[in-house]
Amino acid sequence: MPALLRPVGIVGTGSCLPERVLTNAELEQMVDTSDEWIRSRTGIRERRIASQDTAASDLAVPAAVKALKMAGLTAEAVDLIIVATVTPDTLFPATACLVQERLGARGAAAFDLSAGCSGFIYALAAASQFIAAGVYQTALVIGVEILSKIINWQDRNTCVLFGDGAGAVVLQAVPAGEGLLGLHLGADGSGGSLLSMPAGGSRLPASSSTVEKHLHTIHMNGPEVFKFAVRVMGEASLKALEQAGLRKEEVDFLIPHQANIRIIEAATKRLGLAPEKVYVNLDRYGNMSSASIPVALDEAYREGRLKRGDKVVLVAFGAGLTWGAAVLSWSLASPERS
Repeated sequence: MPALLRPVGIVGTGSCLPERVLTNAELEQMVDTSDEWIRSRTGIRERRIASQDTAASDLAVPAAVKALKMAGLTAEAVDLIIVATVTPDTLFPATACLVQERLGARGAAAFDLSAGCSGFIYALAAASQFIAAGVYQTALVIGVEILSKIINWQDRNTCVLFGDGAGAVVLQAVPAGEGLLGLHLGADGSGGSLLSMPAGGSRLPASSSTVEKHLHTIHMNGPEVFKFAVRVMGEASLKALEQAGLRKEEVDFLIPHQANIRIIEAATKRLGLAPEKVYVNLDRYGNMSSASIPVALDEAYREGRLKRGDKVVLVAFGAGLTWGAAVLSWSLASPERS
């Protein structure tokens, strides 16, 4: 971070996952696939699926409450709420405004951010700048997705990949040398068509034709996205480390976007990390898009995998095409064991 700005770190984490578990065995009954095919190509065994009456804010609010509780703060202390999502409750108003009202954080500014699976990193970067500059004191950043609502359950290439969930972090100023040390964001709009939901916007408004053609669901060119992700995950991590003034040998822990085990293994190899220094929950949750990193971060911390001072890399890629990486010197002491 620039020397004249305040250091910013994570002072609380939280997550919320639907109760319903959808296994590979169940998917075998729905589409032409198999547990072995899914596991060998993606690393996914099961994923969480929200109920029909659950919206993004219904998962975002409990995750936020947990993060605020860890930070020892009330909702009234929150100055800014950013919700990263591609599955908002509605196109407008912003889901962040709905979260603000339900939390009782009525003095907080609130907006949504759309950067696909990179959304949480983008939101973390945006919120940290407000605090670093002294504009706000406390920010709540939430990554939440209900991807099950925009999946074509007849498309075996995409329906096996995604799950639902929410993760949240609270950001505040922290002591010098802690918190966010390096950031790298990027985008390549020429790859926008490789991962998209074609209809529902001003280009293709909803009609009986767009619904019949499943244009309100996820469309993905899997092989091209895979090649992009394998390249960019390592590159983005290294650029963020360079900005932080750190070598890859100094990384204590990696929390990557949970999209595909082979992509995670490629990033792990690029950084020269041992497997025990990489957090993976992909097998249990699948790809939760912008929720995957904050959920993994919350789990890793609560499991005692992170200790104060650890150099932690967060890295993601997503629709847009976008990518982002952040390097943190972890600000929280190890959680107390009950």
